[in-house]
Amino acid sequence: MTYAIIETGGKQLRVEPGRFYDIELLAAEPDATVTIEKVLLVQHDGNVTVGQPLINGATVEGTVVRHLRGRKVLVYKMKPKKKTRKKRGHRQEITRLMIDSINLNGSKLTAQAAATTETSASQAPAETTEETASE
Repeated sequence: MTYAIIETGGKQLRVEPGRFYDIELLAAEPDATVTIEKVLLVQHDGNVTVGQPLINGATVEGTVVRHLRGRKVLVYKMKPKKKTRKKRGHRQEITRLMIDSINLNGSKLTAQAAATTETSASQAPAETTEETASE
């Protein structure tokens, strides 16, 4: 399994290739490719690379799916015995980002590469079991 921990919008987020995430609004049009260079950690096939605080040469590429607004948050302020009340609402602007690949030192770590690695690893022991059974 391949994943990375990135920083965007002042928050840290664990991302995997082939999945989408809702993050703070990015200044990019829908269907545009975005590269995030603030990568804090990358894990690929059991090898963990940790930055101090960032990993040099590591990037995460994603495609902007769409822009939307989050759920409404109500803010209610009241001072007791003073008859002052304020009710406000807020909806955060959000960008839905589809993670395409995680790049580490020029090599792409995609969901397809991880899936083929898992498939080949799961098939290899099955073949050796059949060989030992036939002997």
